[in-house]
Amino acid sequence: MSGSAIDARCRSGGPWQRLLPGVLMLSSGPPCREQLVRAALLYAGDRAVITGLDALHRQGAWPLEPSGPVHVLIPATRRVTSRGFVLVERTTRLPDPRHHAGLPLPPTARAVLDAARRERDPNQVRTLLVEAIRHGACTLTQLRNELDAGSQRGSAQPRQALQSLTGHVHLITEAWARRIVAHCPIPPPSWLITDGLPNQSSPSRVVHAWWQDVGLLWHIGARAHHRQCVASAGHSAVTADTVLDNTPLELHSSPEDVRRGLAAAYLRAASGRSGGSLSSDHGAVAGVGQLDDG
Repeated sequence: MSGSAIDARCRSGGPWQRLLPGVLMLSSGPPCREQLVRAALLYAGDRAVITGLDALHRQGAWPLEPSGPVHVLIPATRRVTSRGFVLVERTTRLPDPRHHAGLPLPPTARAVLDAARRERDPNQVRTLLVEAIRHGACTLTQLRNELDAGSQRGSAQPRQALQSLTGHVHLITEAWARRIVAHCPIPPPSWLITDGLPNQSSPSRVVHAWWQDVGLLWHIGARAHHRQCVASAGHSAVTADTVLDNTPLELHSSPEDVRRGLAAAYLRAASGRSGGSLSSDHGAVAGVGQLDDG
């Protein structure tokens, strides 16, 4: 079609509208967020990646429908600039996209920090980080690594927020663990929180779940310090017949495997097996006596 024919259809009251240079919407009503996102990709061109809140919302790590600019990453060599509702960021670290419903999205940790670096409210920055971790979309370590590798512009508030979360990671780990237990065919446990080893450079708290009826203790922490952490769980460790050992990373990356391993450990503990090495689908299971003997 000729430019004049397109202009005629995009006039006030016409059937079309021009959203961005070179991008038309073939209806006259207000565009929805999905249409704005797809228009931003068309405007940004080849290899563009949607990031920030729009990426998080589609990955299930942000509960609210995004508002404000659509944040798009493009290669540093491109010369497309921000326009209208599109925030264009040129980067030398363009991520390999994951496609969701046809939209190219970055890894969650990258999307979180792209949003956090441009957020001025410190409470909102902290909420962004907590929501992503709580939903299992990424780990605290992945966020730290991404923050260190990425642009340092606007990184002061995210860095401070990550530091404040360090002492509370056990709350997020417990939330992951509770979600796994809720989908297991076993009764609810008692939850125990103990201090990590005092000689660690960054002591953290450790999550335990205790099933007294079958003598099962589930330890969630660094496997390298398993024996000492189990001992710190107190009386439960003394009376436990079986200990299941998982790391927080396993809860995040392989929840189905952990769930199967937990169910298997409970059934074995209920059947009265103890004192020997037991296998599970995921995680180490052994009698406490064997752990004490090294």
